[in-house]
Amino acid sequence: MPTPLIEFKKVTKAFDDHTVLDSVDLSIYEGEVSTIIGKSGVGKSVLLKHIIGLLQPDAGEVLLRGDPIHKHNGSKGPPHMEHISYMFQNNALFDALSVYDNVALPLRYTTRMKAPEIDAKVMERIRQTELDHVAGKYPAELSGGMQKRAALARALVTDPEIVLFDEPTTGQDPIRRNAILSMIAEYQRRLGFTAVLISHDLPDVFFISNRILVLDAGKIIFQGPPEAFDDFDHPFRYEFIHSLESLQEELTGLYTRRHFKVRYQTELQGNPQFETYAVVVFTLDNLNAIQVELGHTAGQELLRAIGSFISKHFSDVGGFSTRYGLDQFTTVLPYSDVQEATSLTEKFVEDFMANGIPELQKIVATEFSCQDAVSIVMSAGTAQGKPDIEIDAIIERAKTKQTKILEFSARCIGR
Repeated sequence: MPTPLIEFKKVTKAFDDHTVLDSVDLSIYEGEVSTIIGKSGVGKSVLLKHIIGLLQPDAGEVLLRGDPIHKHNGSKGPPHMEHISYMFQNNALFDALSVYDNVALPLRYTTRMKAPEIDAKVMERIRQTELDHVAGKYPAELSGGMQKRAALARALVTDPEIVLFDEPTTGQDPIRRNAILSMIAEYQRRLGFTAVLISHDLPDVFFISNRILVLDAGKIIFQGPPEAFDDFDHPFRYEFIHSLESLQEELTGLYTRRHFKVRYQTELQGNPQFETYAVVVFTLDNLNAIQVELGHTAGQELLRAIGSFISKHFSDVGGFSTRYGLDQFTTVLPYSDVQEATSLTEKFVEDFMANGIPELQKIVATEFSCQDAVSIVMSAGTAQGKPDIEIDAIIERAKTKQTKILEFSARCIGR
């Protein structure tokens, strides 16, 4: 295991008689997306403020690259802090400054960049966060979602090494929420920063996170990959999941991955009447390119439409589907085999060409603008499963067999 980039060792923090962090141990690794989840008021924001140095532990220590953060408090601040950005839960935008000036602020006060360099960097982030049409407006003139994106643009404008996100999607609808998370994931891949999020957005954060950390009753009771959380046997998991996660994912209306697996385990796994079943994995191959051209909101709109179409088509033949990743959907076909699944997928393509493509064309043409026609590419792969084989293994097998099933151009409104 690599050395943690950020490490808490027996960190305790109390306010008056209330202990918020109780001998907390945790590890965050470089180049990953780590998400801290927990009930409201348990101290998740307190954790982030220890990382940035706004709070000091009463006991224990917080290490950054093995160096204690709090011992360096002084005129120059902790080491490496110039490479850390913090996106506050309430955005912390300056009301008297425009969107442009809010985003430019860190560059003007922490770098020696010339005005043309600052302008180029600021406008790049503003365009990427779909705010170019409101760059001259003030925070009070923006919707809550736009304010959130302005704060995100400011957090990313310095090309930070570490970005701390305190509830980055609070108050957003499913499309905007997933657009923001997708944006974070894309920038994290592109720029290589380490992201630490606080979020309640299950299951959405599972698609972008390398590690999940659970804070409960002052302690970290779980830290590991998202897929391991499904097997985390603790009362917190059942209470928290049931309080936040509905039967269907809000973005697409499909089964969440957890309920998808529950249905699989209930209906198929260990059931002797199901000798075989088939799995089909669909991928929107060029989601990143679509988001670059149309924006992240457009990408999520298209994903929702595709997911809904997949669900409707295959539920009519007894299948059930889930969103399996940022750009992937998985369908299970009980009582089926690869040959039948392939035939059903071919019928899906015919149906999609007749009804799905016009719907996507309508979404793009009505809602978004771009220079040229936007290419949309989908692939699919099938695999056969048995009840005694884990569903994840079958899905991975289907992914290795994916081939292109659709490619078409969506025309949008010229700028």
